[in-house]
Amino acid sequence: MNILVIGTGAIGSFYGALLAKAGHSVAVAARSDYETVKANGIHVRSETLGDYSFRPAAVVRSGAELEARPDCVLVCIKVVEGADRVGLLRGAVGPGTSIVLISNGIGIEPEIAAAFPDNELISGLAFIGVTRTAPGEIWHQAYGRLMLGNYPGGASERVKALAASFEQAGVNGIATENITTARWQKCVWNAAFNPLSVLSGGLDTLEILSTQEALVRAIMQEIRTVAAATGHPLPEDIVEKNIASTYKMPPYKTSMLVDFEASQPMETEAILGNAVRAGQRAGVAIPHLESVYALMKLRELQASKSR
Repeated sequence: MNILVIGTGAIGSFYGALLAKAGHSVAVAARSDYETVKANGIHVRSETLGDYSFRPAAVVRSGAELEARPDCVLVCIKVVEGADRVGLLRGAVGPGTSIVLISNGIGIEPEIAAAFPDNELISGLAFIGVTRTAPGEIWHQAYGRLMLGNYPGGASERVKALAASFEQAGVNGIATENITTARWQKCVWNAAFNPLSVLSGGLDTLEILSTQEALVRAIMQEIRTVAAATGHPLPEDIVEKNIASTYKMPPYKTSMLVDFEASQPMETEAILGNAVRAGQRAGVAIPHLESVYALMKLRELQASKSR
């Protein structure tokens, strides 16, 4: 397939490089990294896959610059204030283009579905520890599993083909019939560790968990309660599994903390705010989530005043 990856951050660079490794023609649309990526490509340093370089088939500032519309566009940017995903897609999408969203959060698809009602929409979740350390430089620390499914449901042949490509390239690619439930499943971890890493002043995942396990558990359980109330029940042992896997993984600086330290917008609404509002609409008690969300909004306000 001809594939365009929008975003040359950690996620876009890593998964774009894997698709190229699997034999696809992969172009990238870069913003701040444009000059570096065009000159040098992207270098991935991986603890599990080894080190390798990725030379995109084309490096553009906008998908409109491509001679032909791609088969798939991977949107690998964070869902934050000011992120014009629809605008970035406008010139890149053709009649047969599948749109693939690889981003954190709950309820991130409706905006794109409304703007491109005739295009296949695939939603993706990355379970990975990966960081952009410099322009064109990616450090893959752990994991890499990618879940893909059609929004609002199903798993098309293209979903299955993409999942197989990631498997071929060395990570676990999974096609799921219910990506919305999978999003709630990932939110169990994200809603706890992402905001707590910021509110704690920069602690990593192990420091947070080893000192405040009860709070982490309470947040995770509230996400599980909201998910069930909105028609997406999660496994009984999901909290235990998340706790155990976090103890085993290397101490990790969350993506939200990386953004906060770089004075960049954070995924507060996509990860936390949308979950809180879903819980409030469902009428379930979520005191820990509401408190953490309120504290994050205060932290955002403080950060905006100091810029």
